[in-house]
Amino acid sequence: MKTFPAGAPKLATKFRMPTSENLVPIRVDVEVEGQRFKDTFTWNPTDPDSEVVVFARRTVKDLKLPPAFITPIAQSIQSQLTEFRSYEGQEMSTGEKVLPLKLDLRVNNTVIRDQFLWDINNFESDPEEFARIFCKELDIGDPEVGPAIAVAIRQQLYEVATQSVTSARETRVGKKGRRERGIEHVSASKLGVLLSTW
Repeated sequence: MKTFPAGAPKLATKFRMPTSENLVPIRVDVEVEGQRFKDTFTWNPTDPDSEVVVFARRTVKDLKLPPAFITPIAQSIQSQLTEFRSYEGQEMSTGEKVLPLKLDLRVNNTVIRDQFLWDINNFESDPEEFARIFCKELDIGDPEVGPAIAVAIRQQLYEVATQSVTSARETRVGKKGRRERGIEHVSASKLGVLLSTW
């Protein structure tokens, strides 16, 4: 587990999920012709975009949904992948950060409400493994609960990661602004000296 000394400065790293696998949490909620499809899952952002349509077609076929669902499901997934990829390459702030994560889920007949601390700078963490252990310790047999817990954790971590990008951006802008004000101050001082010697 990566730890930082107390009062450690914020470090910059390139955007990624603070987990061992850089997976995107996807939430689809589509209504077509009075029918509704809702699901949550993870997606590998390095998979080719052509897989999105294949997945949508397979989902519609497996669940016997009308073919009209294919396009909205694919568009929902693609727009979330595009948003995720828009952060790639950008710097995000890191430092000592252990944050509370909350679970408030209902999966079939199981209700999960819990809160725990998560080290968001541990890039080796595994929400799926955490969910497996959680379900085992609480003797939860429903196979849909573990994946739902993992996705809920990933959704919260994704939000924290995107906020870290914004924080890093604001820090850079703040430093740039201070440097520019310092240059303006020096320029004004030199101008005063020049005018007094003229």
